Amino acid sequence: MDVLLNIVLALHIIGIAALLGGFLTQLRALGAGEARMLPGMLHGALTMLVTGVALVGLNQADDQEVNNTKIAVKLAVLLAVLVLVYVRRDDERVPTPLFAAVGLLTTANIFIATLW
Repeated sequence: MDVLLNIVLALHIIGIAALLGGFLTQLRALGAGEARMLPGMLHGALTMLVTGVALVGLNQADDQEVNNTKIAVKLAVLLAVLVLVYVRRDDERVPTPLFAAVGLLTTANIFIATLW
């Protein structure tokens, strides 16, 4: 079970890397007002959602303690990011505040995961 948990955790980290990496690659375009949601950002957010749910299920199946409040907050933040990315995925230009919100919410999700 530990191997499976570690594999799913690694996939979860890959998902957040894809989401945050997509945001960071658009920083120069963000300054010019030409940032857009990259397909990798959507795929990263979806990967985070699926693997996050799997991690909670695997941890509960392994009789490990799960902080449901923390998971609910992380899920709410991720769903907000997912909606923003999904709705604006086909736009050639995304408004700067909206794109910045994706980066801030993603970063907040990382800090919630590690500091809470």
